Amino acid sequence: MNRTFCIFFLLLNLHLSCAHKKEAIFPSRGLITESVYSSVTVQPDSLYQAYATVQGILDANLVEEGDLVSKNEAILKITNTAPRLNAENAALTYQLAKENYQGNAQLLKTLKNEIEAATLKINNDSINYYRQKNLWNQSIGSKIEYDTKYLTYQLSSNTLKQLKTKYQQTKNELSTQVKQSKNLYENATVLLKDHTIVSKIDGKVYATYKNPGELVNTMEPLATIGNATVFVLEMLVDEVDIVKIKKGQSVLVTLDAYNQKVFEASVHKIYPKKDQRNQTFTVEAYFKNHPEILYPGLSGEANIIIASKDNSLYIPKEYLIENQRVSTENGEIKIVKGIENMEYVEIVSGLEETTQIYKPD
Repeated sequence: MNRTFCIFFLLLNLHLSCAHKKEAIFPSRGLITESVYSSVTVQPDSLYQAYATVQGILDANLVEEGDLVSKNEAILKITNTAPRLNAENAALTYQLAKENYQGNAQLLKTLKNEIEAATLKINNDSINYYRQKNLWNQSIGSKIEYDTKYLTYQLSSNTLKQLKTKYQQTKNELSTQVKQSKNLYENATVLLKDHTIVSKIDGKVYATYKNPGELVNTMEPLATIGNATVFVLEMLVDEVDIVKIKKGQSVLVTLDAYNQKVFEASVHKIYPKKDQRNQTFTVEAYFKNHPEILYPGLSGEANIIIASKDNSLYIPKEYLIENQRVSTENGEIKIVKGIENMEYVEIVSGLEETTQIYKPD
């Protein structure tokens, strides 16, 4: 009985000593990197949505999804007869205004004829007046004849001035009408062209949203177009990390569609406006070695490399006590941290490579 008790007591002590034995490791030395985590969405570069500037009925989709397009190539056509009729009317008005201004129409011709007649009349009245004046200076003739000739001459002179003024005013008005009608014609022509939607870039059609016969307005997109070969990585970075991000930093990217294969990228743009809905900032990066096949909307994860140090002393974060101490054979000691990531932290001072540390309970 006593022998059985002793064996039980020994086993119990052995179990208790094993149960209280803590996990211990030595610090490691090597490369450690600090990074900022972000979700990733792949989008074509220069991606934009094409809108109509006029209302109407979609007459035809001139391209299909997946087609390559050139800059200024027509992609959709809208039907609306009103702009065509307006353009024709504007062209007629413009042509009439030009003819009137150039003097081909009757309006300016009539004024010119009146000025020529008034010029002949004033020449004749001037001769009569000065002849009568000479006679009057020689005391020949009557005062009534002299005054009549003078008044006739003055009336002819005023009439000629009025006709010239009227001609110039009419010409100015016609010139203004030409400019106004030209502007209306050009505007109508632009509106007519607006019924054909063209691509703004060399790229690919990624989506079309309307079928022929459907109503088109200026509020709904008709197509999505973007670069066919260059893709951008859109990353959402938390506001607590955005101050660490700089252009040119390396990015390690994994995409769900490529079984966690790592791709390299580089930060090229940081948007300064914060999204108030999710408290994040948008950061864009370009692939250094992009996959052979990419589609808009592919998602994944990214780690933006903030800092990297080789030959550093580091330990797992789970061995830290209150984020500033570690447990050793000689008790707890305070350490000074350097860069860190989600798993490891660099030890700048307070710990040696040969010091064993224990995992806290």
